[in-house]
Amino acid sequence: MAQFPDTPSFTGFNTPSRIEADIADLAHEGTIPAGLNGAFFRVQPDPQFPPRHGDDIAFNGDGMITRFHIHDGQVDFRQRWAKTDKWKLENAAGKALFGNYRNPLTDDDSVAGQIRSTANTNAFVFGGKLWALKEDSPALVMDPATMDSFGFEKFGGKMTGQTFTAHPKIDPATGNMVAIGYAASGLCTDDVTYMEVSPEGELVREVWFKVPYYCMMHDFGMTKDYLVLHIVPSIGSWERLEQGQPHFGFDTTMPVYLGVIPRRDGVTDADIRWFKRDNCFASHVLNAWQEGTRIHFVTCEAKNNMFPFFPDVHGAPFNGREAMSFPTDWVVDMASNGEDFAAIVKLSDTAAEFPRIDDRFAGQKNRYGWFLEMDMKRPVELRGGSAGGLLMNCLFLKDFESGAEQHWWCGPVSSLQEPCFVPRSADAPEGDGWIVQVCNRLEDQRSDLLIFDALDIAKGPVATVNIPIRLRFGLHGNWANADQIGLAA
Repeated sequence: MAQFPDTPSFTGFNTPSRIEADIADLAHEGTIPAGLNGAFFRVQPDPQFPPRHGDDIAFNGDGMITRFHIHDGQVDFRQRWAKTDKWKLENAAGKALFGNYRNPLTDDDSVAGQIRSTANTNAFVFGGKLWALKEDSPALVMDPATMDSFGFEKFGGKMTGQTFTAHPKIDPATGNMVAIGYAASGLCTDDVTYMEVSPEGELVREVWFKVPYYCMMHDFGMTKDYLVLHIVPSIGSWERLEQGQPHFGFDTTMPVYLGVIPRRDGVTDADIRWFKRDNCFASHVLNAWQEGTRIHFVTCEAKNNMFPFFPDVHGAPFNGREAMSFPTDWVVDMASNGEDFAAIVKLSDTAAEFPRIDDRFAGQKNRYGWFLEMDMKRPVELRGGSAGGLLMNCLFLKDFESGAEQHWWCGPVSSLQEPCFVPRSADAPEGDGWIVQVCNRLEDQRSDLLIFDALDIAKGPVATVNIPIRLRFGLHGNWANADQIGLAA
């Protein structure tokens, strides 16, 4: 009998659900926009079996992909496991064989050398395939229509690195998918690959380079000419793994770097510019773009570590106030001679994370950004539904051109998951479309899908779609039009 730990990662709203389901025509309130014709895919870590060593962090659950197929004013629900090698081996054994998060030293001997991916971090549609992503491994590809799992994508052997990002970008100009792979030559190494994949699914570029130190490189930015990569000291090492410590720990004494890597073949380490600044925490990237010789890189910056389960390496307690992050523009000048940043500009006093844009403007200066806001001034009766434990209780829209801000609060007994922008049409102006996101109904132990007019979020959702089951906290997700995924009528 499965007995999950009586710990925060496995109880309350985070109790494993392990549900594969098909539900046609979900009940809803309001009006589902007639122009929405496609699917919103998102992923949640959802452990198939209790952890091998008694407890684990939430980030180590198996990937469970949810699809909301929106068409003809209705929403159909499908949920399937991302059937990785790990999932299949454990399913056959009837128990967990892989151990702690990113620590192969804790695995059963029978799975030594196997790909450890949980495919639990992002669900991304590209080239007619659904990519289930976990950054410590190659991408798992799935059929977006049936949601069957195919296997790991290594591009016919052209991919020589061991890892593929959880946050690929699509270049609007070329249609290429741009990606990185950190720890590319093996766990805890300082080797990174920069890759580009054509719309036909061919790996057309793989460039290797070194970074200043090994750390979690969860996201990055892309401009017309450059890949832009931030190096923040959520650091790891084999020594930590051998000692049984969490894979990553945060080091407040180390500097932060921003690397600017030319997007072309033949790049060497000498072609890369590394800019240096004081310590901070930053994970997700809103966007990056070029203005003359200057490069803008907009991220959510916090003074200190946002992940309590990756503790301070010097033993300092988690500092929730310093973990609050704010949209910040990091500016570097390629015409400069030194390694200093040209500017660091806080763009809002609203604490926010999980930034999203209208992805048609990736790599270009964008006007709008949507975020999950952490508003501690609102009344809170129940907490939960967040990967890191921080309260995500508002949807936040920032107009970077006018400075205007909009906020929508989900109430004292709910919390929110990452928003996703859906354009009204391929040629609609920036921001003209909808936001879709999951809302955690903590009191009722269930979930809703919310649909907003993207530029008028303050009025609240235009439709609330009731999901009769509880979706665990999710990480990332993306939209695909029906004709991209074999669901067109």
